[in-house]
Amino acid sequence: MSYDLMVFEPDAVPTSHSEFLDWYARQTKWDQDHGYDDPALSSEHLRAWFDDISQIFTAMNEQAKPEKTTPKDEASSTDYAIGSDFIYASFAWSKSEAAYMTVARLAEKHNLGLFNASSTGEEVWIPQSGRMSLAHDKSPPTLVGRIMDLLNLTK
Repeated sequence: MSYDLMVFEPDAVPTSHSEFLDWYARQTKWDQDHGYDDPALSSEHLRAWFDDISQIFTAMNEQAKPEKTTPKDEASSTDYAIGSDFIYASFAWSKSEAAYMTVARLAEKHNLGLFNASSTGEEVWIPQSGRMSLAHDKSPPTLVGRIMDLLNLTK
């Protein structure tokens, strides 16, 4: 099993949690008419993020590997799937804490969103005013939230 995180262009994704998960499901069908190992397919922000992250967590696939990376250990080798608006990264579970902290720090640095695909909370973070902010997640609704939904005040 892997520990999976996705960074994405914030303007390319829906803002509601259910619509975001639908977008995510479409992206991870891997049915686009291109391979998913070429950083040139992605945006400038995503390429910059990839350049930084792959210095720490090297790419498993040859095309995505930057020239000057050397893995510190086998567990640091990471599988990246690269799309035009996202990069999906699969890390070793033994590196999950370091991966999450590094991915989040670099997402903030490069003004990208972050989805924790391995979390049961399904947290989606987006950059706001130079900091990461929780946009939405799968947290249980509060009583007030249920009443607002019932009265159709949240839509």
